[in-house]
Amino acid sequence: MDGVDRPPSDALNSVFYVRDVERDGDRVRYYGEPLVPRGQLADELRDSFRRAGYRIDLEAGREPYETTVVATPADGRIHGIPWTNLVLFGATMLSTLFVGALVWYYIPYSDIAANPLVALRAWPFTAAVLGVLTAHELGHYIAGRYHGVDVSLPYLIPFVFPFGTLGAIIRMRGRMPDRKALFDIGVAGPLTGLVATVVVTAIGLSLEPMTLPQRVVESSGQVIIFNDPLLLDLIATALGQPTSYADPTKTVHPVIIGGWVGMFFTVLNLLPVGQLDGGHMVRAMLGRRQETLASFVPLALFSLAGYLYYVRDLAINESVGLWALWGVFAIVIAYNGPAHPADETPLGWKRQLVGLLTFGLGALCFLLVPVQLLG
Repeated sequence: MDGVDRPPSDALNSVFYVRDVERDGDRVRYYGEPLVPRGQLADELRDSFRRAGYRIDLEAGREPYETTVVATPADGRIHGIPWTNLVLFGATMLSTLFVGALVWYYIPYSDIAANPLVALRAWPFTAAVLGVLTAHELGHYIAGRYHGVDVSLPYLIPFVFPFGTLGAIIRMRGRMPDRKALFDIGVAGPLTGLVATVVVTAIGLSLEPMTLPQRVVESSGQVIIFNDPLLLDLIATALGQPTSYADPTKTVHPVIIGGWVGMFFTVLNLLPVGQLDGGHMVRAMLGRRQETLASFVPLALFSLAGYLYYVRDLAINESVGLWALWGVFAIVIAYNGPAHPADETPLGWKRQLVGLLTFGLGALCFLLVPVQLLG
């Protein structure tokens, strides 16, 4: 077990009667019976095993009365330089700089092609977007490490229009120990992301508005409008700042778009389906009844798309396609389902309340028509 301490058997023996031990490479399985309530067993062992470099999973034993404690080296620890994470971070920084300069700072493509360094003018936009996305994923990462779950550092995903990124993800390996860990890891992302989103939005609202180039003001083509979520309006009202201007040559500072991105991704991540944050949270809150709720999510999203298209008479590219696409996506991710914890002990009322409040904050970020075309 190079680079990893041996499992702390003393801590195990105080709460678990060991009948047999089986080694499978670096993994150690202890077969026996808990000396404390099974729901408490993982809590009693987690800290001492984590300090020794292991994560703890509980599984069924070989006999009906047995429990198996599985100690696995925590591969989520950072050994050396995480090159993949750094390369994706660098690529996403470049893509958001380019898209930010072209789309949100109105720098002509010819100017960027002639001197790519002019794209650095968009660094506030890049910092805002990457800040809210990274904060969200680091929330998951910190909660995962706290609970001894093997989690990776965030992987940011570069993209093109309109934000230069598709978001970020982390990877979780191994069995989820219990519903508390599943809930904490799921809720940590939206809450930390929303804190960063509020900060970024407040900063953006306090900055001077952008002055549009004359060529943009005189343009007669279609304009994409990103409508304001209620949370953004509440922050603006609290600060006494406008979110639009009567002067057609003025527009909000691009940093506010970073806040908009944080709110929009919060809504999508809180959908109670599959491996999304909302899926993990509701699985922890409701148990296996989450699967019934998740089955209605695609129908709800398709209904939104149908309402906008047939009742509101919006074009397919004005949020109709967005909700229809996420309806398809929800079907795909619902097939895999959320993580299933080894310990199904229900959550206490405090975590249930935090979950409801988090979904309430997510509702403040929801827009029936997030984007639409004018002109």
